Amino acid sequence: MMNFQERVFDAHTSGGKELGNLPEWDLTDLYANPEAPELNRDMKWLEAECADFAKSYEGKLAGLDAAGLLTAVQRYEEIDIIAGRIMSYAGLRYYQITTDSERAKFMADCQDQITTFTTPLVFYGLEFNRLNDAHLDGLLAANADLARYKPVFDRMRAMKPHQLSDELEKFLHDQSTVGAAAWNRLFDETMAGLEFDVDGETLSLESTLNLLTEQDRSKRAAATHALAAVFQDNIKLFARVHNTLAKEKEIEDRWRKMPTPQTGRHLANHVEAEVVEALRNAVVAAYPRLSHRYYALKAKWLGLERMQVWDRNAPLPMETTRTVDWDEAQDTVMNAYAGFDPKMAEIAKPFFTDGWIDAAVKPGKAPGAFAHPTVSTVHPYVMLNYLGKPRDVMTLAHELGHGVHQVLAADQGELLSSTPLTLAETASVFGEMLTFRKMLDGAKTQEERKILLAGKVEDMINTVVRQIAFYDFECKLHAARAEGELTPDDINALWMSVQAESLGPVFDFAPGYETFWSYIPHFVHSPFYVYAYAFGDGLVNALYAVYEEGDADFQSKYFDMLRAGGSKHHKELLAPFGLDASDPKFWDKGLSMIEGFIDELEAMED
Repeated sequence: MMNFQERVFDAHTSGGKELGNLPEWDLTDLYANPEAPELNRDMKWLEAECADFAKSYEGKLAGLDAAGLLTAVQRYEEIDIIAGRIMSYAGLRYYQITTDSERAKFMADCQDQITTFTTPLVFYGLEFNRLNDAHLDGLLAANADLARYKPVFDRMRAMKPHQLSDELEKFLHDQSTVGAAAWNRLFDETMAGLEFDVDGETLSLESTLNLLTEQDRSKRAAATHALAAVFQDNIKLFARVHNTLAKEKEIEDRWRKMPTPQTGRHLANHVEAEVVEALRNAVVAAYPRLSHRYYALKAKWLGLERMQVWDRNAPLPMETTRTVDWDEAQDTVMNAYAGFDPKMAEIAKPFFTDGWIDAAVKPGKAPGAFAHPTVSTVHPYVMLNYLGKPRDVMTLAHELGHGVHQVLAADQGELLSSTPLTLAETASVFGEMLTFRKMLDGAKTQEERKILLAGKVEDMINTVVRQIAFYDFECKLHAARAEGELTPDDINALWMSVQAESLGPVFDFAPGYETFWSYIPHFVHSPFYVYAYAFGDGLVNALYAVYEEGDADFQSKYFDMLRAGGSKHHKELLAPFGLDASDPKFWDKGLSMIEGFIDELEAMED
């Protein structure tokens, strides 16, 4: 069953100047303003409808015929849409200026009201899961419209062994705004308010992280030291947030009889634990062939015996520092999308023309980037912190890919449009790959090709190697927290235990780097989210290989996959392409694409 406060925001980081006219969100497609009569109307409707839904159905689901159950599901879906619309508006408005106390209060008040209104609905998922299997199968066989929702029911019933008593479930729902949601908000507001002194200039987190991709090595070092100093100053707070959230999760998992801390995420992603384990093992085994080999090559290009952490995302020495203005970024991505299929560019166009993107870096704005689907009756919104780096073009391509996916999946309706995180990364990473290939094809010199290839390899390492290292860190963190409270030094040590292993022997780690776990939002907002990036990258690499082989129906199959949203399991979605993610060799196919790029870079040295 859906948690109305959980709307996934996909975070990346970006980085520039003289950028042209950067777009801002127009949120009026949701609501005109916080006092809009439509918002007040929807809030009142929600309160009344939730109460009436409970009155109509609590204790009665087992007695409904197929038509009656379909009506209940459709009424629940409408509640989901209205609650999601309100929280999308409140959340997006808040993320524009997280330091604005009025916006923070408005979002918190909306959360409180909706949590109160929807508490009477907790019975629905619990009671549904108590329906006899044979009885439910009979209802689905009797009504095709009801049977369409079977994937939703399957995901709900996967939680059946882990649900608690009705009273406990209502309690957990009721107190959710002062549990994880409150700690999430504390983390977000603290991060948005941090200031970093870099050579006498006061910068935000986003602008400081951006310096890590500067050509000037001294600037990269200064930014790293500034980040480390501020993280250290706040380390007790960040350790408290992680300790509390991990403990809260451990308690709830124990009550729900979840076998591992990761189980809940796997169930939400509709992916088998052994598939994730196969992915993780394949990537870890490939560390020497991927990151270790690439960074040794990069050290040579940079003229360094040893690499420091601030060299990891450094541009190559021959790379010119240039700003990509907004119009060029838009043209690059749209041309790449249109080159794949004009339909893809057509779907992407309103993001640029209709106020669906918020691109500028502004004081108090949430860091990173995300694509938020809102609800199936409106449209997605994309947030960027666009600073004009070439990699920001890739971030635009990535988030726009999410947006296209969300637009296409919306036709499934609210309950079926939501895509598991593992598949949600498919269109975004594919959008990046299209953009990269378009830029690579346009390279005029060997040097330009080398710069593009190296940038793509680094992005793929960040998406695959780095995220699996993050996943291992989280696994260690939750396992250690189950044994007792963790000091900041304990968490620092866990962080460092995955860094050398994943990045390779060429790296030294400057004092202070051990605190860099503290700013990564996924650990706070969505435990174990991070493996979805590696899953998506591996899946897309395999998909792209099929595309390159010249499958004549590839575009139509691809759009069908995106339109499916959450209505099909990954096995069904990949079958038309002749792919199977449960085959351990599947992941090696994806990783071999990265190896191939590194092979080409090494060959350029000869």
